[in-house]
Amino acid sequence: MRKKLIYLFLLLPLLMQAQILAPIHWEASAARLTDSTAQITLTATIDEGWHLYTQDLPDGGPVATQFRYKQPALGPTTTDATVLSDYDDNFEMELTYYTTKAVFTQTVLAREDETLAGSVTFMACDDHQCLAPETWDFEVGKVTPEEATQPSAISPQTSSLLWIFLMGLLGGLLAVFTPCVWPIIPMTVSFFLKRAGASSGQTAGKGIRDAVLYGLAIIIIYVGLGLLITVIFGASALNALSTNAVVNLIFFALLLLFAASFFGAFELTLPSSWSTKLDSKASSTGGFLSILFMAFTLVIVSFSCTGPIIGTLLVEAAGKSLLAPTIGMLGFAIALALPFSLFALFPGVLKRLPKSGGWMNRFKVVLAFLELALSLKFLSVADLAYGWHILDREVFISLWIVIFTLLGLYLLGLIAFPHDDDSNRKTSVTRFFLAVLSLSFAVYMIPGLWGAPIRAISAFAPPMSTQDWTLGSSAAYTAAGPTVHFDDMDKGLAYAREHNMPVFLDFNGYGCVNCRKMEAAVLSKPQVEARLRNYVFISLIVDDKTQLDEPTTVFENGKERTLRTIGDKWSYLQRSVYGANAQPYYIQLSPEGSVLSDSYSYDENTDKFLQWLIY
Repeated sequence: MRKKLIYLFLLLPLLMQAQILAPIHWEASAARLTDSTAQITLTATIDEGWHLYTQDLPDGGPVATQFRYKQPALGPTTTDATVLSDYDDNFEMELTYYTTKAVFTQTVLAREDETLAGSVTFMACDDHQCLAPETWDFEVGKVTPEEATQPSAISPQTSSLLWIFLMGLLGGLLAVFTPCVWPIIPMTVSFFLKRAGASSGQTAGKGIRDAVLYGLAIIIIYVGLGLLITVIFGASALNALSTNAVVNLIFFALLLLFAASFFGAFELTLPSSWSTKLDSKASSTGGFLSILFMAFTLVIVSFSCTGPIIGTLLVEAAGKSLLAPTIGMLGFAIALALPFSLFALFPGVLKRLPKSGGWMNRFKVVLAFLELALSLKFLSVADLAYGWHILDREVFISLWIVIFTLLGLYLLGLIAFPHDDDSNRKTSVTRFFLAVLSLSFAVYMIPGLWGAPIRAISAFAPPMSTQDWTLGSSAAYTAAGPTVHFDDMDKGLAYAREHNMPVFLDFNGYGCVNCRKMEAAVLSKPQVEARLRNYVFISLIVDDKTQLDEPTTVFENGKERTLRTIGDKWSYLQRSVYGANAQPYYIQLSPEGSVLSDSYSYDENTDKFLQWLIY
């Protein structure tokens, strides 16, 4: 009742005047950010002597400015306008308001064919009187892509794709020396010797052409596999695939299976009829088609060894970008095709290569140890994404210490497996040095059991936030990181506004290898940690499988999709608002949520990162 009487008293002078006062002048505009989001800008021009109240006022006071939108809003409406504060005798409370001009921005979900609209309810006062609350409706029509203004950002894709390509190259080189690929060498020699003998007019130019075609055929097959993965799974599905519990558990089980096979528990091969039929088809077919069939034979026969490498590469690539699987397979194919093209070019020389034997068996066992260690990475991703807590950091490191210790003992001939011969007991110089490396690596990891940062395995081990055992104060980066840390966008921004602090927004992922590398190589540095304490740190995990209280339906690229998990929500926010889908992805925001600078992605240059930080 008291509030109504105050309004009546303040409005009484207006009832005695014939003129209509309109001291607040509104304008609306919009710009498209992405295919599914747009930014609405509302500008309030305020006459001299008048003021517009803010959005946050205490109960019992005047009407606060309220924004309503036809489209779903992403986050709160923000402004960079100066906020003034003064005690109001009429309402007997401290009130906040704007003068002269205030510009408000809001990101909304909107298709290209939608008309952007909404309303603003506000109240204007001067030192002597207040106007009745009124509502201003606005409509800015449809915003096409040609009118769009993209937020400035440094694309995080380049370094990520380069890393995937290098991983593919390394995987391809490793595959060349696997026991399943090595037997293809005499098959290749035989095939190309037959082609040379079948053509009396064989020339050096034709031999070079056949060798090049053979390499291209291998590349075409493996790149085709990468393209097939890309076509089947979209950008968002690829990211979900990389942290899907079922997918990671399947690869964990497969790597354990291959490791057991290489240790000698059983022989794992594909049906021999597959490779026999392809081999006979290659021999009976002429031209490029026969070379293509020979390349298929290589793929089929070697699959039991290359399968785990390819699977690991594809799952790792799935979390990076839409092109990553294809780029990864391109690197793998180039590394594998290059030596086989040389085999095809010089078949006679390759007859002098060492035959498979004891050395090949030892190579299989070493590969088994590596696959056993790598399998834990897949189990860790599923464990983190679903919060099972069965493979925390110290447990993971303990298992790796044991695995690499046993590998060192095997290389020294102190342990053996059923299919090892007596020569395994004799340690060669090469095996001795490899054993030293393996045992040294095991010793190097021991401090990690008590919270020490281990940069060499940061890409594989779970994040420091899962560490339970610590000695003293570790300088390593943790999930708590800076002084103020949030894992929710709205809560973090609310704290930032309340304390007038800038925001460090970190789009992260449990299965993100580069995120772990940045945490160990950059974010854990004392000088970086000191700077980050100036920010409200908001870490959004894009592969968190925790279910939302209520699924949310959104439109993306003209299609309707449902956000069911917390990870879905943050992944969609990153794509729709900031135009990126790779992690890590760092952004600096004002307390109101406005972007302060370009984004920063994976780059382990500490000086560059410090220069990028504003505060």
